Amino acid sequence: MAQAILLKDVDNLGQAGEAIDVSPGYLRNYLQPRKLAQPATAGALEEARRRAEAAERAAREAAERAEETAALLSKTVLTIQHRAGEDGKLYGSVTTKEIAEAIGDARGLRIDRKKIRLDDPIREVGTYMIEVELSGGSTARIKTIVAEEK
Repeated sequence: MAQAILLKDVDNLGQAGEAIDVSPGYLRNYLQPRKLAQPATAGALEEARRRAEAAERAAREAAERAEETAALLSKTVLTIQHRAGEDGKLYGSVTTKEIAEAIGDARGLRIDRKKIRLDDPIREVGTYMIEVELSGGSTARIKTIVAEEK
């Protein structure tokens, strides 16, 4: 058996950075030409360990930044002006794109409109709590006031 380090995730073998035992022919004829694995040498094992540590550190830092962003957004109150009729009903509705632009204007953050969760479309003047999904699995609830455009 030959030892190899996986460069990418491979079904039924393992995750990237893992050291595995495979037959020499499988490593030489399949895994190496497709750049899925490389032979496990002392230097390659050390490099794989460093890559894993760097990836773990980057994920931890991203999660910390997401928590800071969630805390910042939770303190944010958005005001969106929209045309409305006499009874407070909006002409159209407030879209996730408008909410993302309002967040960008208020805090200078770029939020993907697909990460903004609306249970129902906002079609009336009022105050709403909107959930925004951030990277790292954290979410923020933003108070949004929809006001009639003057």
